[in-house]
Amino acid sequence: MSDSSAARTVDKGKTLSGIAFGLGAYGIWGFFPLFFRQLGHVSPADVLCNRALWACLVVTLILAARRGWRQVGAAMRQPGTLLRLTAAAWLVGANWLGFLWAVDQHLVIAGSLGYFLTPLVNVLLGMLVLKERLNAKEWVAVGLAVAAVGNEFVALGSLPWVSLFLGGTFGLYGLVRKQVPVDAVSGLWLETLSMLPLVALYTLWQGSQGHTVFTGHDGLTDFLLAMSGLMTALPLMLFAAATQRLNLATVGMLMYINPTMQLVTAVWIFGEALQPARLLTFALIWAGLLVYSWSGWQKYRKG
Repeated sequence: MSDSSAARTVDKGKTLSGIAFGLGAYGIWGFFPLFFRQLGHVSPADVLCNRALWACLVVTLILAARRGWRQVGAAMRQPGTLLRLTAAAWLVGANWLGFLWAVDQHLVIAGSLGYFLTPLVNVLLGMLVLKERLNAKEWVAVGLAVAAVGNEFVALGSLPWVSLFLGGTFGLYGLVRKQVPVDAVSGLWLETLSMLPLVALYTLWQGSQGHTVFTGHDGLTDFLLAMSGLMTALPLMLFAAATQRLNLATVGMLMYINPTMQLVTAVWIFGEALQPARLLTFALIWAGLLVYSWSGWQKYRKG
């Protein structure tokens, strides 16, 4: 086998493994509305604090089992890396809080739309920051996504702020995380660790108001809050592994799995109303997904 053939084989293997990691991450995220609806009696900020703390503990155990502290130490000796991971942590933390608020307010459809918008954000960031180039089919996909946003604006009469916030924060998180040369587990540990000072401040503030963040719940609630750490850590590790193997646009297009599952959950299980005007929004987005997937398949076969 020639060197060029071997390189193509390695690239294909890397792409396939990246897609597998992405499918795993987005599949788990797709079930999040069902899981976190069970914690609807806990405030979104309290759930966020529990997610951050328990996720950090879960990743600590994984690092200890893998003896991965050397990689963590290497990352901590690089100020630029720590700064970017902190920025990534705050972005994903803001995204978590926005999502939890949307579930609490019965706005899962709006949250679903936000994650549908994430690929558009990823494509734009990929072009502007990473200088990734799109072919004609990919531009058509972007155009369909823009048309979907325009239809949503006309249908609602205002910008869908919840959707834009969720799409924007997660798109920026993907960009920052892609640029950090740290393995998935070490990076996630440092991310969750950097959230803990904010968690501690919020916990102290709530304590001064007579409210406890981590105690005072029934046994089932405590179990679900602890499980939220595993539910948080696992897809984020899979997502980080995917971003290191795929270009940002491909990562973004795989994202459609998550909001599709959330949309189905919102309409069929939670009974949220899907306005007729929004059907066109989702139809345009799904058409964009098909066009982009077609382009990606052609690229893969040529590679």
